[in-house]
Amino acid sequence: MKFPYAMLRDFVDTSLSAEGVGDLLTMAGFELEGIEEVEGEPVLDIKVMSNRGDGLSVFGLAREVLAKDGRAKSTELYRTGVEGFDPASAQLDSPDTSVTIETADCTRYGCLILKTITRKDSEPWMQARLRQAGMRPISLLVDITNYVMLEVGQPLHAFDFDKLSGGRIVVRKARPGETLTTLNGLEHQLQSDQMMICDAEKPVAVAGVMGGLDTEVSDSTQTVLLESAHFVNTSVRRTRKQLGLNTEASYRFERSVDPEGVVSALYRCVQLVLAADPGVVVTYGADVYPTKPSQTVIDLRVTRSSKLLGMPISAEQAESYLSRLGFKPEKVNDDAFRVLSPTWRPDIVREIDLIEELGRVHGYDQIPETLIQGTTTMGGPQGFELWTDMLRNAALLSGFSQVISHSLSDIHPLDASNGERIGPRSPASPEMAYLRNSLLSSLGDACRRNQSKDVQLFEIGRVFSQENHSYVESNHFALLSVGARTQAGWSVPESSSASFFTLKGAFEATLQGVGVRVQFTAPAELDPLLHPTRQAQVSAGDTVIGFLGQLHPNVAKEAGLSPETFVAEIDLQTAFGARDTGLELHHVSRHPAVRRDMSILIDKAVPFEKVAAKISVAGAGVLEKQWLFDVFSGQGIPEGKHALGIAIQLRKPDSTFTDEEANQVRDRVVSALGELGATMR
Repeated sequence: MKFPYAMLRDFVDTSLSAEGVGDLLTMAGFELEGIEEVEGEPVLDIKVMSNRGDGLSVFGLAREVLAKDGRAKSTELYRTGVEGFDPASAQLDSPDTSVTIETADCTRYGCLILKTITRKDSEPWMQARLRQAGMRPISLLVDITNYVMLEVGQPLHAFDFDKLSGGRIVVRKARPGETLTTLNGLEHQLQSDQMMICDAEKPVAVAGVMGGLDTEVSDSTQTVLLESAHFVNTSVRRTRKQLGLNTEASYRFERSVDPEGVVSALYRCVQLVLAADPGVVVTYGADVYPTKPSQTVIDLRVTRSSKLLGMPISAEQAESYLSRLGFKPEKVNDDAFRVLSPTWRPDIVREIDLIEELGRVHGYDQIPETLIQGTTTMGGPQGFELWTDMLRNAALLSGFSQVISHSLSDIHPLDASNGERIGPRSPASPEMAYLRNSLLSSLGDACRRNQSKDVQLFEIGRVFSQENHSYVESNHFALLSVGARTQAGWSVPESSSASFFTLKGAFEATLQGVGVRVQFTAPAELDPLLHPTRQAQVSAGDTVIGFLGQLHPNVAKEAGLSPETFVAEIDLQTAFGARDTGLELHHVSRHPAVRRDMSILIDKAVPFEKVAAKISVAGAGVLEKQWLFDVFSGQGIPEGKHALGIAIQLRKPDSTFTDEEANQVRDRVVSALGELGATMR
């Protein structure tokens, strides 16, 4: 909004310069976009937010200056404006009313009849101020209506009364087939949802937007109907967009105009008309007010205000600030006020809105500078989401590539064997008729699209099932491995093909990377998806979390996959609950490690897991790691047994191992393995 600085001085007596007023309004929430000098007068350009229609008037901005600048004084014109500019010469609500409202989008309509107008041009000072504000002076009445709109924010319109059929005003929606030629000379085909100002026969103006050409005031006009009304902002915006019209009036109506200012704007207009042309006769008018605005009663707590704003505000200051803004606070006790929201501030509906008003007037620059106190939420993923990210990275490090697939699919050979498939009531297509109950179907399709050759894939996603007549949604993690795990090269003479044990090792290493230690045991019940002799149940502690194994040849054929395809799948929530949350930290030893190798003869029926557990217990405190480097069975080995080559690496934190000490640890390990029936070779 542009206005000359002199207009503000008509309402406020302040020592601030135009620049000072611009800075003050900026701190009050009305950003100064620039100051330019026009015809020797500084003109301020203020940006007004869409919910602050009261700021689209010099009177409203004067209220802000009086609230922020404690040394500023209101002028007689401002005090008169607060009282409504009521001149004794204008009498509304006469019995001879000629206004009818037929739509709820018009909440108030007031008008005056002006006769015997002899002067054609407005005062030179008014013309200068209009030019400074970016408006073109036209005639006495048009200039005064524009000037009053700048002053108080209420759009006005003047009709040539003699051109109104029946001498009546009807506010209604347009009827089918009606047209209107607006002041810009364009003819518009009207729609039934557009609000019009009409006479007894036809539309004569677009309500809140632009007048009609047929009733335009001209030099020959003798009698004028001066309109001031309040329209619902959404109705004006809709009509303005449909007709492609943008005016100063529509700009203000769309941002809400004070309905209580309708008549006072008429009175201010009469004051200026009579000052310029004393012979004008104000004969009669009307004020039709079917819908009065609702005002909200808000309880304000001063201590709450100080706490939220972060700066102390006393009850006396709060009362003063609200009073200077035009509110009428009623003191309830030493800490509380009851405040009635003004009609020109429809944005004030809650206590926090009043607290914002106190902050604006008191000044956000008054918030004391203190160090941050309290706690803040750590950024980034936490808990299960962070753990899932770590699992994804661990799978990538193990040589697998991630797949992200759709949750909806058709019936698939790799669907989980337990549970009934569920899906949406109205699927988009048969191929997306069900929610998946396993990630293996998605991985299988991705593998088939890659020709089932040398593919290492994993997916983290949701699966859906039905249990006990209720729907269950859970997060799963699955792996698929087929073909070469590594490519042959200079450092690796032979490629490594996927097998039950390569997937088991990669799967175990991936889960250990996120703190989940798993055990592999024979399943209590065979899974028909997997090879009957190459499948295992995966547990974490005493909790079963999933399975691992080779696809059954028949299932693999039906899915279009290689029979040498190995898969694993676990429930992530269950695995997350079974993870090891404690960290064991040890000093890094400065002393060298020693290695001892041993070859034992043991029954094939003894799982290596038990062997490794015995070694860990026997070497507790000094055992750094162990690994199996050879398995041999055949000539010289008894039936049902095999020879295992096992290496152990030992290290002490405070000294170097001697050969004798290392041999003693090895002997303890051999003795412990003897409990499993193992003998040294």
